[in-house]
Amino acid sequence: MAAEGVWDLSISTPIGTIEAVVEFARPRQDGVLTGTARGAAESVPLSDITLEGDRLTWKQAVTKPLRLNLAFAVTLDGDTLTGTSKAGRLPASKVTGRRRAVPATAGR
Repeated sequence: MAAEGVWDLSISTPIGTIEAVVEFARPRQDGVLTGTARGAAESVPLSDITLEGDRLTWKQAVTKPLRLNLAFAVTLDGDTLTGTSKAGRLPASKVTGRRRAVPATAGR
């Protein structure tokens, strides 16, 4: 299952729903999956990205709305994903997401 693309995420946390955008790419030189998350006026790199079958995991650190280290574990199903985000001892938060459609290239 491919994870590459831009994903719109919704994270249901104890302080409310947080919207974020995550982008996964696979650079040609080494083929390792890389990523970036954007939301709450900051952009952060993703680390420890692992894709095994339809299960995708990654970690990221955020400073807004709180300084947290997050660990995500989601299941991909086509252009949707579902799973959880965990921040230390806090309860896991439900994560849902949808991959953005790739714009058609002119001249095709």
